[in-house]
Amino acid sequence: MKVLITGTAGFIGSTLANKLLARGDEVVGIDNLNDYYDVTLKQARLDRLLPQKGFTDVRASLEDKAAVDKVFKEHKPDRVVNLAAQAGVRYSLENPHAYIDANIVGFLNILENCRHHDVGHLVYASSSSVYGAHTNMPFSIHDHVDHPVSLYAATKKSNELMAHTYSHLFNLPVTGLRFFTVYGPWGRPDMALFMFTRKILAGEPIDVFNYGNHKRDFTFVKDIVEGVTRTLDSVATPNPDWNPANPDSASSSAPYRVYNIGNNSPVDLVRYIEVLEDKLGKKAIRNLLPLQPGDVPDTYADVSDLVRDVDYKPETTIEEGIGHFVDWYRDYYKV
Repeated sequence: MKVLITGTAGFIGSTLANKLLARGDEVVGIDNLNDYYDVTLKQARLDRLLPQKGFTDVRASLEDKAAVDKVFKEHKPDRVVNLAAQAGVRYSLENPHAYIDANIVGFLNILENCRHHDVGHLVYASSSSVYGAHTNMPFSIHDHVDHPVSLYAATKKSNELMAHTYSHLFNLPVTGLRFFTVYGPWGRPDMALFMFTRKILAGEPIDVFNYGNHKRDFTFVKDIVEGVTRTLDSVATPNPDWNPANPDSASSSAPYRVYNIGNNSPVDLVRYIEVLEDKLGKKAIRNLLPLQPGDVPDTYADVSDLVRDVDYKPETTIEEGIGHFVDWYRDYYKV
């Protein structure tokens, strides 16, 4: 297949592109290399892709309609994976317009082009953050998620609604994937594991929010990418049992699906830090702080639908996953 991936200089996007290229797909990658975090890391991810046969690199922002239109017109992708977004919960409190531009306007440009170029399947990144104030564990895709607690979460929920509208109106197969706290090699410097590792090695205190009482369904990046690949290959179809009198939010009479991709095994943040300390061989200095605005205390993914439909469940333990991250970090930063 020819697959268009947005966000190929990103953490998940670069890992997915490597996987699809390795199995023989063509990949057209879009990224704008913005400076939300270290651009040299983004470029290093891209540098692993550029020499590979079948990879085409395009520099563009999703909110640039003309640029996105041109990519679809020139490359005519069979399928699309939309991973590019303005990420980060706390950053959305400071720079809300960036989220509307990239996550709403940008996603609209993707939807419009998928519609007009007969794309066979659009898979897009949603987020566990859509569960917001929801506390019924584990989080189920069949539950309504109408109470986001950050603008980032609101944009991801909006993506799901926009995708359903295009699926319903234009019979566009769409699948939304709610990722749960992704970590691993080539990760994002603004995420906890990356920041903790850097500060522990430097002998600096780490900020531990909610006094360490968080639980997170930490999910290793290769598990996320395996889930993305399997759902990409399993084109969304209408649910023949969908009942408008009792509507299921995870499916539709249109070719629309939503799945959680998480480890289905929440871990205390304190335990996560302990494993990292063990892998680094060094103790952290902990600065305990209250829950931050926009954060949720706990996440826990129900992945039963993912197992049923694509026969996959993430299984990498935090001991194994953090070990892989630390090995990569030491090698990349030579520490």
